[in-house]
Amino acid sequence: MEIRLNSLKPFNLDYTLCCGQAFRWDKQGEWWFGVVRDKAFRIRQTGNKLEFENANAAFVKNYFGLEHDLAAISQRINRDEHIKHALNKFRGLRILGQDPWECLISYICATYKNIPAIKQMITKLSRKFGEKTSFEKNEFYTFPTPEKLAKATRAELAQCGLGYRAKYVTETSKIVAKGDFDPENLEKMPYEEARRTLLAFPGVGLKVADCVLLFSLNKFEAFPVDVWVKRVVLRYYTKNFSAEFVTKISGKKPISTAEYLKLNLFGRRYFGKFAGYAQEYLYHYERSM
Repeated sequence: MEIRLNSLKPFNLDYTLCCGQAFRWDKQGEWWFGVVRDKAFRIRQTGNKLEFENANAAFVKNYFGLEHDLAAISQRINRDEHIKHALNKFRGLRILGQDPWECLISYICATYKNIPAIKQMITKLSRKFGEKTSFEKNEFYTFPTPEKLAKATRAELAQCGLGYRAKYVTETSKIVAKGDFDPENLEKMPYEEARRTLLAFPGVGLKVADCVLLFSLNKFEAFPVDVWVKRVVLRYYTKNFSAEFVTKISGKKPISTAEYLKLNLFGRRYFGKFAGYAQEYLYHYERSM
């Protein structure tokens, strides 16, 4: 199947899948292969045409954010020369609509890990606890259900490279398996209420909560703060903070909760209701320099 892209609504598949927001995609030749929920599929982009197999058009449009008015979003967040450069360089990068359950566990696992290590953990978890499926002569594994991970021992999770995160994955999976995780309800909540709700889950801190809200629950005002975003602030946005605060966050120590909240609030106020889009462009731009 295929979708013809409107030139007025830019989309770039490579930028979208390479920018660090999702961990289950691999490129083989010109095709990207991924597993979303219970289905493996592949997709490629040739100019203004998206070709895909084993998925329908409605799913592809929703997952890849093709209905987002990226031109209007870019105009809203284009507040200064730095974000302008990021928007121009990675034109067509879009926020994905990931599965909230997989996103939650993935970002719990992502704490203090780089992207290759995160991908390796998620791959091992899926191989060990997911369901095998075949597509294009390749084997893929679905992401484990809450019930499967709730029954996993910490030793089994440790074999997947989770380390201390195994405890959090087990405890959160048990809560979710009982039905105490309602993505639809979270999506309807105001941003700060939804974030407070996520913070109640074991292993979920402010950054994890913001990532889940942004990448799977359509909370585009979420503004996750990590070491890359901190670097962006220190290079380009120090005029928005006191000299004392800039000095405090300039060290190598992880930022405190209060510092996170201050940086997060700056991002949301400065870039507005689509601050999460600004964050992803700035994050990817900083990592590419």
